[in-house]
This record gives sequence, structure tokens and C-alpha cells, in this order.
Amino acid sequence: MPKKVMTFAAAFAVVLASGCSSGPKIALDPDSRSFYEYARLIMTGEENDIFTHLPDAESRKEFIEEFWRKRDPDPYTEENEYKTEFYSRIEYANKRFKEGPPGWKTDRGRIYIYMGPPDKFDEFFTHEDASVRGPILWWIYYNYELGIEFVDERNNGTYKIREYTGDFFGALDSFKSGDIPTAKGEKRKFANFKLSYDRTKKEIVISIPVDVFNFSDAAGMLQAELGFHFFIYAVDGAKIEEFDRDQVFSGTQDKVLEMKEVVFTFPYAQEAARFYIDVIILGKDGSLGKTRKMFEIKGMRTPAP
Repeated sequence: MPKKVMTFAAAFAVVLASGCSSGPKIALDPDSRSFYEYARLIMTGEENDIFTHLPDAESRKEFIEEFWRKRDPDPYTEENEYKTEFYSRIEYANKRFKEGPPGWKTDRGRIYIYMGPPDKFDEFFTHEDASVRGPILWWIYYNYELGIEFVDERNNGTYKIREYTGDFFGALDSFKSGDIPTAKGEKRKFANFKLSYDRTKKEIVISIPVDVFNFSDAAGMLQAELGFHFFIYAVDGAKIEEFDRDQVFSGTQDKVLEMKEVVFTFPYAQEAARFYIDVIILGKDGSLGKTRKMFEIKGMRTPAP
């Protein structure tokens, strides 16, 4: 497990901010308000920006449908397993972590919602830390290679995160994007890819770390067949378009060993100075698990010819 350690003040502020983002400036209809209360926990900053600018109930309804569709691990079944798991975790947190505020607003409740039940649970009632009057808890997640320490400083049943070890932000981004482990103890490797928009060439550029691939062998060449699903949004939240593109990477083993990233380009003309690109990537041959990120594109308009 990585040895990186960070205090609660520096790390969990991100978790708290995700649930306390500034809300819409206009009154929400009941369905939108009910959705936003919990869903903002797993919204990206870009999604929150889009949702809070949508002008009416109809556009928000479309957003909500797409929000869950993007996170559905198996679109060919009636059930959205991610959505079911998310609300199930909220229900469990409210029943289990009773510290005054609703359980989903507590530190343990938030971590349970994001990471699920820990693979290992250690509780220390006696310890040598004089600054903590109550127990110290450690939750271990093998699938994320993550450990989280909770402390009950005043011995009143209120637990706060003090530190963590491992890739906290990777695990957080992974769940927010729609990834849930399919087996207890399964290790996850979040594909933290990059995206940019080249206004001169009018193309989207995506760079994926080479070490997240499970390449297949095709006639002595390492190969990965990927499907890309793009959603393009305007600044005001309106969806401009949605489209699919497939690409295949192929290279020799020597070439792959020299690479740090695999780069894919997609022709796309967009004149807006600022817009959003939300992309879902899936390895069609098992070379890459489902991964997703959203990006805000900023810059000058392309000059007229």
C-alpha cells in the first residue's frame, strides 16, 4: 500500500466540498430538488456547474436521466446497479452512523457511500494517543489499496477522519465516475486519462496511461480496441450533441514498453469559446474497464477564415 499520508484537513475537505457545492440560483422543482440533495455527492464540478445553470424542469429531467445512464455498469439490464448501490449506501449510512446529523453527512457515512463497506475493520479502544479520548478506527479497502483512520477525540461517539494512506483521490474519482468493484477484495486501477481540444486541428485529443491497459495479443502485436462515447454541453448546460467513436491501438511489445501514454484523436469542430466534454471509455476486448471523466474546455474562438 502506498505510504502517502495526508491529514483530514487537507484531504477530506474535498469530500465535504462535493456535498456542499453552491446550489442552483433558481428554485428547483420537487423531483430536481430530491435528486440534487444526494446526487451532488457524486457530481463532478463540471456536472454541478451544468445542473445549476439549467433553466427549467424539462432540461433538468434530461440531465438526471443522462446522469444515471452514464454510470450504469450494464445498460443492457433494466436495473441500474450503480444507482441502486448508491441509494442503498445512503440508507445504510443513515441507519448505522447516528452522530447527530443524518448519517450520510457524517465522516464515516460519506466514506461508506464513496467506498462501500471496508474489507478490513480495526478498532482500538486502548491506545497511546493522548489527544484521542475515545476509540480509533481503521477501515481498509484492498480493492482501492486505501486505509482510512477515524478518531473519536472526545469519546462521545462522533468520529472524524484524521488521516489516510493510499490513493484517496483516485478512489474518490473512480466511484464518482461510475465505477464500483464487482468482487470483494478486487483491486481497482483508475484510468486517470487526459483530454484536450486542439482548435487549430479541430480535434479532441485523449491520452490514456499505458499501464492501465490489459493488451490482447493479435498476431504478435499488442492491441486494444476501445469504444468512446462523447457528450458535448454548452456553458448554459444545454446538450449540444452525443456521439460514439471506436478506435483500435496496435503496437509491438518494444514500442509499448517505451510509451507512457496511448494517444487517440477524434476530428471534431466546435467554435464555442467554452464548453464541456464528458467521455465514457470502454475496452471492447477487455483491454480496459469502463472509465469516465468530464472536462471543461476553455480558450479563444477559432478565428474566421
